[in-house]
Amino acid sequence: MTTSIGKKLRRTASLSVVAVLAFSGCALTGSSSEAEGNTAGTIDYWLWDTGQIPGYQQCANLFEEKTGKKVTITQYGWDDYWQKLTAGFIADQGPDVFTDHVAKYPQYVDLEVIMPLNELEATKNVDTSAFQGGLTDIWTGPDGNLYGMPKDWDTIAAFYNKDMIREAGYSDEDLASWDFNTMDGGTFEQIVAHLTIDKNGVRGDEPGFDKNNVAVYGLGISESGGSTFGQGQWSGFAAANDWQITNKPTWGDRYNFDDPALSETLEWYFGLVDKGYMPAYGVFSQADGAAPQLTSGAAAITFNGAWMISTYAKADFEVGTAKFPTNTDTGLNMTMMNGLADSISKNTDDPEGSAEWVAFMATAECQNYIGGEGVVFPSRTEATEIAAQTYSEMGIDTWAFTEPVEEQDVFFFPITSFGADISALSVVAFEEIYANRKPAAPELEELNSSINNMFENSSK
Repeated sequence: MTTSIGKKLRRTASLSVVAVLAFSGCALTGSSSEAEGNTAGTIDYWLWDTGQIPGYQQCANLFEEKTGKKVTITQYGWDDYWQKLTAGFIADQGPDVFTDHVAKYPQYVDLEVIMPLNELEATKNVDTSAFQGGLTDIWTGPDGNLYGMPKDWDTIAAFYNKDMIREAGYSDEDLASWDFNTMDGGTFEQIVAHLTIDKNGVRGDEPGFDKNNVAVYGLGISESGGSTFGQGQWSGFAAANDWQITNKPTWGDRYNFDDPALSETLEWYFGLVDKGYMPAYGVFSQADGAAPQLTSGAAAITFNGAWMISTYAKADFEVGTAKFPTNTDTGLNMTMMNGLADSISKNTDDPEGSAEWVAFMATAECQNYIGGEGVVFPSRTEATEIAAQTYSEMGIDTWAFTEPVEEQDVFFFPITSFGADISALSVVAFEEIYANRKPAAPELEELNSSINNMFENSSK
């Protein structure tokens, strides 16, 4: 390389704050020299999900048996992971291979810190047609190069307490066929209202309901406002209301946060808080997420990602799943689909060895084993079926996650430049709408203007 990655990053003003945080994270947390990456004679692989360590360790053992190449796996929590990864890019260190996220990789492509996989012998020969449809597309850069090898995928669906559903007089079929609109909420809101119970035992749709003293919420909530794009919360409702996040399926250069379809959706959705059917800000710890609200009996329904299936399976009651309700105005039923991938750092000392490891993780041998672990849906279609069977044995029917993929009722997590900046701006705006109940339209118009100005003023 004529210019080191570290120098390139140090020249990039947009990463200056992130770099400071990254180095601060390293100083606070600390780790062994091996864990910092580039260990001689090994391929260093980083991931953030502790649940996937056993499966990929088995794959690493098989890989070593076949190739003689050793893989060292290092895990960091989500925040530390990205801070240390950025610090590694700057210092020309870090892992050879790492689990990548679509919210992060566009910046890595812009900064040229990850390698095109189609230019390495082992990875360019991978048959990507074996993956779930669309996964390769979201990891293909604007230059046509593949920057991440799809490893797993997820969609969003509802988890519900079957005992509470039955006690309220509903069946699984009622939730499988529920609908909504942004005016009266449809049968979805009717169900959520009836499932809500105050501390006197009065249901949300009954006279005398006390919305200020709720014992069981009909609908739980994760993250304050839904984070960047409402992925695990309201994204499916908005998409079914005909909202499109950007002007292109991938690599868009204009956001549509000011679309009335979104503001209407959020006014209705967060209006459930005002009615007492969904917890207000501060009722539960946002850091804990939605799963404990359901498993503790504090909520009857929660929406969440497929990566949480094994957590819900540990509940001491029967848990059902349902797709997002169908919008009665548009006829649409949608869920956000995302997919993680493995990327190779340009800092690697062994590009071809790293490519061999990435290619092996994409094989049926490795992915089928991961599917059998019941932690994620692997990217290969046959491994997805194995995972679904594993989840079924845990007591969870995954139809609500897999059927939208089969029927193509999905839209992808947005892939654009300025991911970190967009996240910083949108999280604040959605928190204002949820926590402080600010009117959605003006908040979203201001957010949209700020974000689109970044694209318009960009020198790219």
